Amino acid sequence: MTAPKNCAFTGHRKLERDFSEIKLKREIKKLIERGVETFYCGMAQGFDLIAGEMVLELKKKDEKVKLICCIPCENQEKYYTAEDRKRYYELIRKADEIFVLGKECTKGCFLARNRFMAEKADVLVCYCKKATGGTAYTVNYFSNKYPLKEKVFL
Repeated sequence: MTAPKNCAFTGHRKLERDFSEIKLKREIKKLIERGVETFYCGMAQGFDLIAGEMVLELKKKDEKVKLICCIPCENQEKYYTAEDRKRYYELIRKADEIFVLGKECTKGCFLARNRFMAEKADVLVCYCKKATGGTAYTVNYFSNKYPLKEKVFL
C-alpha cells in the first residue's frame, strides 16, 4: 500500500467538551510525517477552521504541506461571526489553492463539497459525534466508497 498523500477533514461546527486541539494537531503532524502533503478543508465554522489553522501552522515547518480550501458556495461565510469571518479570510489568503464549487447556496451544496473532498482524500480526519448531519454523511460516504482508505477519529 502506498503512503497517503492527501487528507480531508470533516467535523462538527459546534465542538463538544471532549474536542482537543492538541490531539488534532498531533494527528496532523503524524500524517505529515507519514508523507501527507495536501490537506482539504471545507471552511465551515468550528472543526474546519481550526483544522485549517493547524495546517497553516505546521506548514511553516514543512514547505511541502499545502492547504486547499474547498468552499461549497460563494458567500459561505455570510452568517459567520465577525471573528470566524476574519479566520476564514485569513485561511483563504494563505491557502495554496481554493475551490469554490457553486455560485449559489443550495440544499445540496455542502454535501457536494464533502463528496469532493472525500474523493480527493487518501485519509479522512473526523470529529464525528452524531449519527446524522453533514459530518456523519461524509464519514459514511468515504467509508462506503473507499472501504480500504484510512479514517482517523478524534
